Amino acid sequence: MSPITVLLVDDHPVVRAGLRAVLEASGRVRVAAEASSGAQAQEALAAPAPDGAGFDLVVMDIQMPDGDGIATTAAIRTADGPPVLILTTFETDRLVIDAISAGAAGYILKDAPADELIAAVERAAAGGRAMSATVTERLARRLSNPAVALSRRELEILEAAATGESNREIAASLFISQATVKTHLVHVFDKLGAATRTEAVAKARELGLID
Repeated sequence: MSPITVLLVDDHPVVRAGLRAVLEASGRVRVAAEASSGAQAQEALAAPAPDGAGFDLVVMDIQMPDGDGIATTAAIRTADGPPVLILTTFETDRLVIDAISAGAAGYILKDAPADELIAAVERAAAGGRAMSATVTERLARRLSNPAVALSRRELEILEAAATGESNREIAASLFISQATVKTHLVHVFDKLGAATRTEAVAKARELGLID
């Protein structure tokens, strides 16, 4: 069986070298090309494949310069590109949900064991879903406790509040009214059992909803 051909996308050369070594040591995966940004990843996919066979999978970091991994994933999937497996150190609810909504085939953490990573690559390349155990647990906990299942908009507003932005600033950055911001915050307070922004932010961090 031919090895799975992968486009490896990460902005840290040392990380890419380590991941390449882990992936190729299995004998079942070949890193056919590398990219250090979202833009480079899209250029690599648009160019003729190095061996003419194309890529079976894109292994994608999230936080990179020149196009974040989630936005790049959405662009790749919209263009009918290969499946994308997110490989990152971040595991907040919002990032997981945004990645899956963007069309990612899976979400794996960089501290996953080598065999888990290889298995995830194989599942994603075959068209399946591949999730780290901790990410699966997080999603299951979120679904089993809807009282703290904040919407993406609520998470956006709470994350902005956590940086100290005022309602006016949040409204301006999200292109919504201040009244809408206040309404979302009321819902957030109710779901988290919080009385203030500070308390809501602290509880959300304890639950892993935001960084």
